[in-house]
Amino acid sequence: MATFDVVLEGAAHILETKGLHGFNTNAVARQAGVSIGSLYQYFPSKEALLVELIRRKRTALIEKMQDASSRLEASDLRTIADGLVRAGIAHWVERPELARSLEYAETTLDLGPETEALKRQIVVVVAKALAPHGVENPETAARDLAALTRGMADSSGPFGKADVSQLEQRVRRAVYGYLGISDSNPLTSVRR
Repeated sequence: MATFDVVLEGAAHILETKGLHGFNTNAVARQAGVSIGSLYQYFPSKEALLVELIRRKRTALIEKMQDASSRLEASDLRTIADGLVRAGIAHWVERPELARSLEYAETTLDLGPETEALKRQIVVVVAKALAPHGVENPETAARDLAALTRGMADSSGPFGKADVSQLEQRVRRAVYGYLGISDSNPLTSVRR
């Protein structure tokens, strides 16, 4: 299984450094230090590599969200919102170029039911965390908050390396506004 992981890491590196336009099986094999035949043993195409990277990225996000939700289960809504935002941002900033490439690639791949199932898992985790706190229509709120967080994180990338604490603070303010949580910290309050 070591070759499988080496190939995937090579693929991730190519996406981070060359983007989708530089992504092909020959480049991945060279980067991974394996023969093209070894690569094809595990991945019959570059699309198969992309699909596996998307699966892994999503699975890692779901695990982070579940962990944050479980640890904060008995907390108030503000603390839960903070933990979920922190988990989402931490996931994005780990490898932002990879995340951006995979988000784009996903729009070109036919992942159909699998993509929907993975997205649904994220919504279920967030909705379950929000429901006990009287959030109206927690599933819709979960979808909106996931899109808001992903959108804000993704849009900060083209403007240079994101200051994670500033990004997290901005996303948190947006989430607080959406959920109707007052931001009592004068340093992060939105001025009206």
